[in-house]
Amino acid sequence: MRPAGQRIARVRVRRRVGTIGSLVAMSSQGHFSAGALRGAGRGVVDHRLARRHLVNEFRRGRLRQDQICDAHPELIRAARNLGTESRATCPICEAAKLRLVTYVFGSRLPAHGRCVSTAKEMAALNARSDDLTAYVVEACVECRWHHLLRVLPVGGTRARRTG
Repeated sequence: MRPAGQRIARVRVRRRVGTIGSLVAMSSQGHFSAGALRGAGRGVVDHRLARRHLVNEFRRGRLRQDQICDAHPELIRAARNLGTESRATCPICEAAKLRLVTYVFGSRLPAHGRCVSTAKEMAALNARSDDLTAYVVEACVECRWHHLLRVLPVGGTRARRTG
């Protein structure tokens, strides 16, 4: 039995391969909608669970170090020269502190993104009117392990205020 004020919504989920099926979802006064399924809102995506799974698989012996310590040399260069040191040590080699590197992608930025090195630079990007996306990557400069930590929206301030 559904509480008063809630209704069942049938939403068709489509992908390039075709219809996956119907999703039956509870909707309570508009908190859950088809727009939310399509990604209408811009929110932070945290990848800690995927990171934890990867580290656990390595510790169980199911993954070798050479399989997961394969960071691109450009990422390691950016981590060494521009990244900020994290409090966490590398979960793989346990020898060095992890470094955080932030790349921002969006319209009117280079195709390879922009590596943000200061808070002032990030504040300037956040003040822009167009929607940008920031990717925070943690990297170990010793063993070359890396993982996407989180994805977050940047900019779009005017669009959010009016829309």
